[in-house]
Amino acid sequence: MRLFRRIVDSKNPNSVGNRLRERRFALFRTLLEGVPPPVRILDVGGTPTYWQLRGRDLPGAPSVVVLNLQAQATGDSRVQTVVGNALDMHEFDDDSFDVVFSNSVIEHVETFENQRCMADEIRRIGRRYFVQTPDKRFPLEPHFLVPGFQFLPIQVRAELLHRMPLGWYARTTDRASAERAVRLIRLMTENEFRAVFPEATIYRERVLGLTKSLIAYGGW
Repeated sequence: MRLFRRIVDSKNPNSVGNRLRERRFALFRTLLEGVPPPVRILDVGGTPTYWQLRGRDLPGAPSVVVLNLQAQATGDSRVQTVVGNALDMHEFDDDSFDVVFSNSVIEHVETFENQRCMADEIRRIGRRYFVQTPDKRFPLEPHFLVPGFQFLPIQVRAELLHRMPLGWYARTTDRASAERAVRLIRLMTENEFRAVFPEATIYRERVLGLTKSLIAYGGW
């Protein structure tokens, strides 16, 4: 488990996960160079810290709105935070943002119907979008860090989390909480990802020839 953590740990600059994130953001930066300023970005499900660390030198000197379920503090005048739900962003009109960005969030909305709803909202309010999610077919489940965990029945996954800590998740004290935690995460296959972003270009992030993550970008 510790080995898997070191592989994906974002705080370790030499980890596989961190190198993929750097390449991912380099792709985003390249795409952003073609967007005329001023650029307005909505990050669905992100954090202000992400943009304070990675967004300083982006082309177009973008302003960023970060939407999340909980209120978040920001000390950067270029980053605004709002409380909202990715499944219903009614507070924003159609084409409100030049770019909608979302990183490892769409797999956290529990059902395929919710994933389609989130994708529809992203496509509605953004002239362009850039959305990343782990690929379900990659052998190592990225949240619980157990190979093949995503293919086990829900009840088995819940029982394992109830009995022991798994990946980034502490052991749960009751069975119901364990089941809620594992149900909330639904990894997507490439076909499903293409279905909810039908006009997108799909970029595959690969590790040892296997697709670890998928990126959908459209409108560019």
